[in-house]
Amino acid sequence: MITNTLKNDRYHSLADSLRAALCTMKKFLFPTDFSANAKHALDYGYSLAKQVKANMIICNAVIEPAEVPQAGLVSWPLEESELLLEDSSHELRLLREHLEGKEETISFNPIVTCRNEAGTVMDMVSHLGHDLDIGLVIIGTHGSSGLNTLFPGNHSRQMIDEIDRPLLLVPPAAPILPIKKIAFATDFKNPLDDLECIYTLITLARPLNAEILITNIFNEDEHVAEWFMNQLANKANYPHIYYRVIEARHPVAGLDWLCEHGDIDMLAMVHRSPNFIDSLFRRSQTQKMANHIPISLLVFPASR
Repeated sequence: MITNTLKNDRYHSLADSLRAALCTMKKFLFPTDFSANAKHALDYGYSLAKQVKANMIICNAVIEPAEVPQAGLVSWPLEESELLLEDSSHELRLLREHLEGKEETISFNPIVTCRNEAGTVMDMVSHLGHDLDIGLVIIGTHGSSGLNTLFPGNHSRQMIDEIDRPLLLVPPAAPILPIKKIAFATDFKNPLDDLECIYTLITLARPLNAEILITNIFNEDEHVAEWFMNQLANKANYPHIYYRVIEARHPVAGLDWLCEHGDIDMLAMVHRSPNFIDSLFRRSQTQKMANHIPISLLVFPASR
């Protein structure tokens, strides 16, 4: 149960989070490596940005050989560094022109800007996120389809573990279509933190007129679930929020069933431990079903 003392202690914090969430999803950041998967994620994100009236920043981190392990003795000429940045800037301009070709006169067209710099992807995302007040970071993932392909590389894993703002992972098979239903999977072990994330999620769902399906597939604490939904009803001011329990012997099986039969366009979760989300999609049972589930995954960082 959530005690009255705890609720009173966090009430103002939640109210502040709700007010802050109202202006959260105004800028999207797209780290890119210029791959086909990254371009698909960019197109996916551009479509989403148009619908929620957000602007976009496309960025690229130029990693110099001198910064790569085992290359500490390499002397990297300044001229070569400048050439790499010029090539990066050229590719970024091409991506911006690609998106500008999608502009329409009867709808909102996001303002698209480009940034690049030498260094690591994580460092670039971290400081641009703070300097530019980024509401959502969107990255493409490798693999043909399915949630099990969301974690193939070090960049995705590191970003999931370290990023301090919402992160949307887009697999190559994710269709670029209007998002009508978003499932938020929770175990209700940290309900106050979950509420803060859902308030932010509402700012994304509202302009989409999308349903938010609060899904409990981890435990059966009906008292917490009832309190949780009452809080949303009283404070969220969003009518399209629903709740359901999925009975499953293991969270993986429940997520599989949700993605297969829940008719959802996006799955949202809070990442609370270094290996939590990764472990959910690593088992063979999940991989078998997830291979044909081409949906995006929205990851919220837990409270620090």
